[in-house]
Amino acid sequence: MKKTLLLLTFSFLLTSCAVTLPVNATSNEVGGKVGMSKATGYLGVLWFDQDASIQKAAKQAGITKISTVDLKQTNLLGIIQTYECIVTGN
Repeated sequence: MKKTLLLLTFSFLLTSCAVTLPVNATSNEVGGKVGMSKATGYLGVLWFDQDASIQKAAKQAGITKISTVDLKQTNLLGIIQTYECIVTGN
């Protein structure tokens, strides 16, 4: 029983999760430009002036009319969290 519990605990700690969620969509046509902004944090509190905003992603790709906004969240053992904002448009 102890070995099974230890194995389950160990395998849980080695897992990571990545989820991409739609945040917003507009009536603007989907363009060919894609902008991304990213923020990586450690232990949920150390972010070191990161910016994963919609505005930064749109500016990075030169998008003036936003079509869709997606948010990708990645978590590795609860130690490293990454948020990536993906913007498409013209």
